[in-house]
Amino acid sequence: MKTGHDRRSFLKTLTAVGTAGMLGQPSQAVAGPTDVLSPLRKGVLVDTTVCVGCRNCEWACKVAHDLPAEPLDSFSDRSVFTSMRRMDENSLTVVNEYNNPHNPDLPYDVKSQCMHCDRPACLSACIVGAFSKLESGAVVWDGDMCIGCRYCMVACPFQVPAFEYDKALHPEIRKCDFCVDLQAKGELPACVKICPVEALTFGERDELLRTAHDRIRRSPERYVDHVYGEYEVGGTSWMYLAGREFAELSFPKVGTAPAPGTTEAIQHGIFAYFIPPIALYALLGAIMWLSKDRKEESE
Repeated sequence: MKTGHDRRSFLKTLTAVGTAGMLGQPSQAVAGPTDVLSPLRKGVLVDTTVCVGCRNCEWACKVAHDLPAEPLDSFSDRSVFTSMRRMDENSLTVVNEYNNPHNPDLPYDVKSQCMHCDRPACLSACIVGAFSKLESGAVVWDGDMCIGCRYCMVACPFQVPAFEYDKALHPEIRKCDFCVDLQAKGELPACVKICPVEALTFGERDELLRTAHDRIRRSPERYVDHVYGEYEVGGTSWMYLAGREFAELSFPKVGTAPAPGTTEAIQHGIFAYFIPPIALYALLGAIMWLSKDRKEESE
């Protein structure tokens, strides 16, 4: 039977472990790396009044990211537009079609992908720093850091990150990465490069905003007076022009406050002063150990 000395030694060890976890330096416990906002960061302006729904961007994205893809000519099939489509682990961008009340024969086609927010909710939600906002404007994911908690999927206001549920070993979080590898070589993102009607304009974000507002000013009958992504969730690298209200094109009403604003302070506070798993398990083990010890002494 265990002695009182054994019990005191065990509790002393437990106290040391728990204290180390609870008194750790708060400045070292953050939910992700510091994001970088360069005034020269890149972006894409999407003019939905120009897009023809060819879906070449979908094909180019699949090829650029080594995803399963049918031949390019198969993407001209417009029957896919009969139902709303969402991005998934094998489709990092998709195009959907919406009625044009001004011209029923010329519907609006809208491309969707990661918005690459200036203040990304996925980055804030990630407890291990697997997401980063690069100076180029891209929000990227690091598989070596990810622990598969999928908090990013819950946090994203645009419901973008997708998880490879069908992979038992080494599943990944998949989303548009803004073709950072191509950009590093001085090339355009794959979807921008292949667009046959130049519905996608790549450049510095500030310059794209000037272009967007100039188009609205020159053709007020063509566009609603709103650049989606200029202020939404604090600003995004992908921005849109449209001839209909964005809510009618399935764009979420997300407000202008950065998405992490509400939760970041709470989450960082929790992880700055939390009891790490080893201390929690030690505490539970202590309760079980002491309960068993008292039972043995009683017997």
